[in-house]
Amino acid sequence: MSSSHAFDHRLSGLIGRFYDAAADNALWAGMADDVAGSLESTSAVLKLHGADDTVQLLESTVNLHVSDRQQSWATHWHRQDLWVERAASFGVSRVVTDHDLVSPIEQRKSGFYQEWLRELDIHHMVGAVFPGGNGALGVLGVHRPKRAGAYDDTDRHKVSILLPHLQRAIWLGQQLAITAARQAVTEEVLARIDAGVFAVDVRCRIMSLNAGGEALLDGASGLAVSHGRLRLQDGLLDQCMAQMVQTSVSTASGHPVPPGAAMVVPRDGRLPLTMIVTPLRPSGIGTQTQPLALVIVRDPEAATLSTTGLRELFGFTRSEAVIARDLASGLSLDDVAEQRGIGAATARSHLKRILSKTNTHRQAEAVALIARSVAALDQRT
Repeated sequence: MSSSHAFDHRLSGLIGRFYDAAADNALWAGMADDVAGSLESTSAVLKLHGADDTVQLLESTVNLHVSDRQQSWATHWHRQDLWVERAASFGVSRVVTDHDLVSPIEQRKSGFYQEWLRELDIHHMVGAVFPGGNGALGVLGVHRPKRAGAYDDTDRHKVSILLPHLQRAIWLGQQLAITAARQAVTEEVLARIDAGVFAVDVRCRIMSLNAGGEALLDGASGLAVSHGRLRLQDGLLDQCMAQMVQTSVSTASGHPVPPGAAMVVPRDGRLPLTMIVTPLRPSGIGTQTQPLALVIVRDPEAATLSTTGLRELFGFTRSEAVIARDLASGLSLDDVAEQRGIGAATARSHLKRILSKTNTHRQAEAVALIARSVAALDQRT
């Protein structure tokens, strides 16, 4: 194998690892060692300099690590990095060496060289600064001690090959992190919301659903699944829902039609369900690539409030939190007293303290505040 072929193979493998790390942040570990090795160097660093003077070290070789007691000193010199300052002026995404940035006289006089680099046994550098996203400046620096000799055009060429892929991988990693965070938020909200949420296609086939949706299907709610399709037990209402789903999917496809998106689903001897159907446009991410409709269903009898959450929010006692929850569920004060086995005077005394602790003056105000509080999203009991 020729040295040229070995060189190309090594860089190709390193570039592949950049993109692997974009998908899995843990894979950046050890990358600096490989970058340094590909340029026959002793150290390498990859970092982000933020617009607010913050420095985030993404990856570095072990010999650049400092002890805990030296952290403030290291942070100072990362912020005062002369090479970064000069490289930014020299040109973003332009590969440079220390010879391009500082003169021998500056090297002898600079605290950056004499204090920071001398401690790390660094003298020569090849690298670049590049756009790091969110106003930050990405920095790739590869280093050698003075005795190893300066970097040449071959080294510049190697960095020029790696740099665009490194920049792209960092950008992709940032975008994937944003997407993952949004997905995590969505999943958490769907898990906590006191409603059943169904993502369905134009034929009402269920593509996904949350825990609230599963609970509605498991209970005697008037909702059911037939051959994977969400349906209502009442045939006429089922046709109305199907029409709303078709309308929403059409809108999600980019063909808006007049909506008819909300309906009440009556139930014998029980409070009715309420339903809204809304378009869910393709995200282009993961498996959600087709237009869908969201069917959101609330069961007023299934709504619950966390007594633990109510106690933390308003300073209720355990008894007050239970009574506040009962009132917010629609029970009258007399019904609460009967259900809890307490006298009417005791119930009124609890209500008085609930009003005081919620800073409200009427039972209706307190009920509205409690029912709409974040205790409805608290999964604790």
